[in-house]
Amino acid sequence: MTVDILEIGPEALLPGLRNGTGESPVWDAARGRWYWTDIPNRILYRLDPESRALRSWRLAEVAGCLALRPDGARPGPNPSLVCACQSGLFAVELPEAEGAEEAVMTRLASVAHPREGMRFNDGRCDRQGRFLASTMVGDISLADPSGRWYRLTSEGGLEEAGLGGLIVPNGSAFSPDGRTFYASGTHPTERMVWALDYDTETGALSNRRVFVDMRGMVGRPDGATVDAEGGYWSCALDEGCIKRFTPDGVLDRIVRVPMKKPAMCALGGADGQTMLVTSLSRGGADLETDPEGGRVALFRLPGVRAIPEPRFAG
Repeated sequence: MTVDILEIGPEALLPGLRNGTGESPVWDAARGRWYWTDIPNRILYRLDPESRALRSWRLAEVAGCLALRPDGARPGPNPSLVCACQSGLFAVELPEAEGAEEAVMTRLASVAHPREGMRFNDGRCDRQGRFLASTMVGDISLADPSGRWYRLTSEGGLEEAGLGGLIVPNGSAFSPDGRTFYASGTHPTERMVWALDYDTETGALSNRRVFVDMRGMVGRPDGATVDAEGGYWSCALDEGCIKRFTPDGVLDRIVRVPMKKPAMCALGGADGQTMLVTSLSRGGADLETDPEGGRVALFRLPGVRAIPEPRFAG
C-alpha cells in the first residue's frame, strides 16, 4: 500500500506557547474550543481556534488526561471536566471571571497505587460514558511494569479494567462502533500497539492482540485517536510524525510535524477536519536537538473526519 505523506510547517505552531508535556487535547464541539493539559506544569489550557485566544488555569495536581462531562440545561463558557491526576480522579470547573487562575477540583475517586511515585497518564471515555485511564511510574528509567488501566463509572466508582503489567500505558482510542479498544506501550522496551475486544455492556476487556508492532520503527507509540473511518492515528515519539494505521493495522498515512516528540493528537474543529497535536520537551539538551519541542500544532486534514468526543456519564 502506498503511504501518503504530509509535511506540516512551523506556521501551524501556536505562537508563544511551549508545554513541558502537552497531553490529552479534547475538542468541545458545543463551544468550539480545544482543551488540553500540560502535565509537569500543572496547567489546563483552552484555545479558541477562531481568535487564537488562549486561556489557562492552574491545577492542584498534575493531570495526565481529561474528558468532557455532560452540559447542563444552560452550558456555561467552559465545560465541566473530569481529570485523571496523581492521587485520583477529579471533577474540574474552570472559572471564567477575570483573575480566576485556579481550577476548582472536586475528588470523584481515589486510587491506591501499588507503589510510590505513580500517577495517571493516558485515557478517554467510551461511547457509553465510562472513563478509562491508565497509571504509570513517573520515573520511566526504572522500567517498572506497575502501570495498569482503570475504569471510572458513575455507578461503580473506580475499578481496575483488566489490563496491567505495563510500563508506560498509552494510546487509548475506540473504534467507531466502540467494540475495539486500542492501547499502546510507549516505553523503549514496549513499543507496541494492542487491540482488545470491548464489551459495550459491561466495559470488560478481552482478547488482547498485537495491532501494530513498532519495535522496527524509529518512533515509539504515544497518544492516539481514531477517525470516522476507523483509522488509528498514533503519535510517533522521537520520530516527529503522526502515523495512521487502517483497521487492519496497515500504515497508510504519515503527517510530519515540526516537533520531534509529538505526545498526543486529536481531531475536531467545526467540520471535524482539524488536528491538534501536543508535544513534550524537558528543556536543555532536548531543545538542542528539537527546537520546537513542547510546542502545539493546529492544522487542517482535508478528507479526514473526527468522531464526536464522548462525555463522561457522571
